[in-house]
Amino acid sequence: MSSIDHFNLRSFDLNLLIAFDALMQERSVTLAARRLKVRQPAMSHTLATLRVIFNDELLVRVKQTMEPTQRALELHKPIRDLLAQAQDVLRGSRPFSPATDERVFRVGLTNGLEVLLLPELAARFRQHAPRVSVLARAVEPSDATELIDSGDLDLAIGCYDAPVSWQRRELLFEETLTCCFNPALLHCRVPIDGQTYIETPHAVVSLNGELWGCMKPALEEIDARLNIVASGPNFLATLMIAREGPLLTTLPSRIASFYAPIFGLATSPVPLPFRPNPIAMVWPTRADHEPGSVWLRSEIRQAGFVKYRPGAPSAAIAAE
Repeated sequence: MSSIDHFNLRSFDLNLLIAFDALMQERSVTLAARRLKVRQPAMSHTLATLRVIFNDELLVRVKQTMEPTQRALELHKPIRDLLAQAQDVLRGSRPFSPATDERVFRVGLTNGLEVLLLPELAARFRQHAPRVSVLARAVEPSDATELIDSGDLDLAIGCYDAPVSWQRRELLFEETLTCCFNPALLHCRVPIDGQTYIETPHAVVSLNGELWGCMKPALEEIDARLNIVASGPNFLATLMIAREGPLLTTLPSRIASFYAPIFGLATSPVPLPFRPNPIAMVWPTRADHEPGSVWLRSEIRQAGFVKYRPGAPSAAIAAE
């Protein structure tokens, strides 16, 4: 370990590093001041001090926002890593005993994953960790980073490619698509061929108010169109639509495998070349070795929906 110049370091106010991180997070003097619960003039003075210390503007105004300089971007990761390490040291890393400890884990999930994860996770908790609870909420991938940074979430699961450098990502599986239909109302030969799939009336999940809904990016990527006649706000709604009418619905394969039999629906592989979606869990670097977070991630890895193999019957999942 390199030696520390205690005398010179003593003359540096380490609170400036906390202010720098807040400024980089918020890109606003006013919002950074609000985050640190100080007055705006005090934060402006702190930014001026940081500019002198680092001999750089750090944040410059571009139209209505503050943008970081190259020097600020270079400084941000090592300073954030330093603050995360300091936070871990101050918090301590006490042991976690799932059998006896009382704790609430806050988990963010993208639409649909809640019906796969929560039933099994709640059952596992009741069996192995009776005083541990899970508080789940629907979260868009674009919002997860900020919610994890702020501590509002302990972990998020969804369609994440590459997280920010101060968060960790672990790929759980790559999700494919399966189409479902009521065989009593829609007489399709399985496997459904491409022309039938495109021409048959379709119901999809829509979270954005558009008829194409969640299928739009995938269809645009392969330059295809569907005969979409209905959309619902979640996967269970589209399953109900498919149960009651002569149309198809396309769902993530895991949801189709678990829930299509419950609704009396037949399933078929999707005959279009959709790219699988990566489903990953993301958590803060500061919790990498925290015993409770390590335990939670292990429980999620062991969940049946993670181990599911495309084409396997749902009963096989429960037996694993």
